[in-house]
Amino acid sequence: MSRADLDKKPYDVAGMFDSVARRYDLMNSLMAPGQVGRWRRAMVEALDLPAGSTVLDLAAGTGTSTAALLDAGLDAVACDFSLGMMTEGRRRQRDVPFVGGDAQHLPFADGSFDGAVISFGLRNVQDPKRGIAEMARVVRPGGVVVVCEFSTPTNAAFRALYQRYLLRAIPAVASKASSSPEAYDYLAESILSWPDQAELRAWFEATGLRTCQYRNMNGGIVALHRGVVPAGPAGQR
Repeated sequence: MSRADLDKKPYDVAGMFDSVARRYDLMNSLMAPGQVGRWRRAMVEALDLPAGSTVLDLAAGTGTSTAALLDAGLDAVACDFSLGMMTEGRRRQRDVPFVGGDAQHLPFADGSFDGAVISFGLRNVQDPKRGIAEMARVVRPGGVVVVCEFSTPTNAAFRALYQRYLLRAIPAVASKASSSPEAYDYLAESILSWPDQAELRAWFEATGLRTCQYRNMNGGIVALHRGVVPAGPAGQR
């Protein structure tokens, strides 16, 4: 799977991530030098939960984001549907608990967590709106859902430059550093085809989340979205 228009079939996407698992974290560092840790810290801060709170880290990959949650004193679980990514994660992150699961059909009971996060993974879900709804389902009323995802730069000139970077520089780096460089054609195109900040916030609101906000980082290259699970019938499903 190498193109963003292949309907994001779950088994195809899982297979793609299996193929890049060994060097996935290295590629992230090469594509966004010095930024990945900053985005991860902002994600943890956006949860705004006390130590000991339970957090689901969805599409956790090799568990580096889950490790950051654990380091912050949170009780975090990594969930992913790529066996290759989880296998690599278990090798590197021995303290991180991994659970296999599809974002559209999470294997957790309603209200199991105080919060749920997904970083740079929602755009790979076949039905991302359903993914948001599932995150809200497994979070208790009053808990938070946080999405950290690539987004749309707010400055038009910078946006044009960034689009050229995605289509040219990322495949060039991947051809030298990735175990499956063709997968990064898909990843670059999936960023370009992803909705902007306002539309993703509208998806949050349509799910029933409250106090939906977003924060741009790096000029809008990345946006951090946050919503609160409401009390009442939606939280009592």
